[in-house]
Amino acid sequence: MTPTDIAEDGAELLPIATGARTRAALRTLIRPDRGRAILGLGVLVGATAVGLLVQPLLGRIVDIVADGRPADALTLPVVLLLVVAVVQGVTTTLGLTQVARLGETVLARLREQFIERALQLSADRLERAGAGDLTARVTGDVARVAEAVRSALPEMARSVLAIVLTLGAMALLDVRFLLAALLAVPVQALTARWYVTRAVTVYADQRVANGAQQQQLLETIGGAVTVRGHRLEEQHTEKSAARSRRAVELTMRSVHLVLGFYARLHIAEYIGLAAVLVTGFFLVRDGSVSIGTATAAALYFHSLFGPVNAALVLLDDAQSAAAGLARLVGVTDLQESTDLQESAVRLPQQRNGSTSEAAVTVDAVSHAYGPGRTVLHEVSLTLRAGEHVALVGTSGAGKSTLARLVAGVQQPTGGTVSVAEGKTAPSVTAPSVVLVTQEVHVFTGTLAEDLRLARPDATDADLRTALATVHALEWAEALPEGLATVVGEGGHRLDPARAQQLALARLVLADPPVAVLDEATAEAGSAGARTLERSAEAALAGRTALVVAHRLTQAVAADRIVVLEAGRVVESGTHDELRTADGPYATLWHAWSGSRAAPHL
Repeated sequence: MTPTDIAEDGAELLPIATGARTRAALRTLIRPDRGRAILGLGVLVGATAVGLLVQPLLGRIVDIVADGRPADALTLPVVLLLVVAVVQGVTTTLGLTQVARLGETVLARLREQFIERALQLSADRLERAGAGDLTARVTGDVARVAEAVRSALPEMARSVLAIVLTLGAMALLDVRFLLAALLAVPVQALTARWYVTRAVTVYADQRVANGAQQQQLLETIGGAVTVRGHRLEEQHTEKSAARSRRAVELTMRSVHLVLGFYARLHIAEYIGLAAVLVTGFFLVRDGSVSIGTATAAALYFHSLFGPVNAALVLLDDAQSAAAGLARLVGVTDLQESTDLQESAVRLPQQRNGSTSEAAVTVDAVSHAYGPGRTVLHEVSLTLRAGEHVALVGTSGAGKSTLARLVAGVQQPTGGTVSVAEGKTAPSVTAPSVVLVTQEVHVFTGTLAEDLRLARPDATDADLRTALATVHALEWAEALPEGLATVVGEGGHRLDPARAQQLALARLVLADPPVAVLDEATAEAGSAGARTLERSAEAALAGRTALVVAHRLTQAVAADRIVVLEAGRVVESGTHDELRTADGPYATLWHAWSGSRAAPHL
């Protein structure tokens, strides 16, 4: 794994695999389909070998004409040409089909590994890298590798085989033809080296620049309201323009590189063909070979133009795909190397079978998002089985961080989080803790499919029960096609409150013993706040719950309130206890309820 790169904006980009690691990963991906790879390669070898009969047959026709033989002497070579064409076409199709299937299988396996690893990345790691870097990899890099697999890989395999076998055929005609053809090799080799040494850096830089460009666009578009509110349009426009200029500059460098590459290839073709023709002239003059043989040699070399140029030109796609593949492998390896090493130090979330009343135990937990960015300082907290605890504090106090640590979404940099095994969940794969945040995604598909993400074996009756629990069944059944209505991107749009009820219904279906709500009712607005709070209360019934309270009405209903300030627990107790204690919570309550007493004069 290469050292982590730092983007222009200071983001700590996700790692990029080294060339050796990328090749090793590729071999691992291909290993399960070695049989198909051998079969495809063998069929392509046969197809190429059959195709090499064309030049000698054409040379035979030239000799027949040059010797003035009867026209019927041409029948056999012409028929054989037709047979060769049919056999080569069929075998080439079969071989390329096998290679294409191999490529698609490997690509699918790579995609699965990438998505699996990406979903397992810790939230703080993604925050350090920025969404643009991961987005560029999952879109641009995957697309580039897919394009190479579907077009470049089959063509490269066929071209390499054609080059090797054609050079062998030229040697069989006369080794001097082969030696003449090899005069083009030094120019081609120098051209390939010249290109590769420059292309690797250019394409890698281009991928990074595209990621930075996407990151800037995501930040600008996502924060458009804030940008306009603070009159930052000009600054953000300039940042977007600067990163776009960088991406365009690298694209133009790659274009100039390709143009120079083609120019050098044409020189190599001229040198090689001239050498073969001159060699043929002298050999025919000396009677060493016939005119037909010299013609076959010239046709052999001319037939190399396509495969050689294709193979060298495909270096362009190969280098670009290799850069993209290295970025994908960098992510697939991340959990196996970096994150696992970090987790060994961070003491990850543990589960135990304790029979005590403690459902969740947070023991001296600290967390930092980087050097000098500590947000939690040795926080200790115990949630008893069935207890509802509300986290309260000002913005930046560390509430959401603590919620993610309890949910296991992030790992603490110090201390431990232990979750006791609770009641048996409806599925052996169901998590012990489920996190619901205010940022809810509605997946594309039917409403039923979206709900079954939490419990794939749930019946329609189970889905309706879950929706009824969170007071969402009425509007769900009123949709155009009920549970079969397509929601998400391109489907029926759900407003934020209904999307949040959908998330809470998934929580009910998953039926975890512990639930964590991180401002899960914040998106409802004032009008739908009470409805959504009722939905949350119903979803949490019978569970141990940690609730990051967006509104203090949620804290009032909790069994216990924990107040955080600057990453430390400063108060803990019931609403009535803390309200009369004249501490931080009382201050928050008076400010929120508008009942702060006037100061004595």
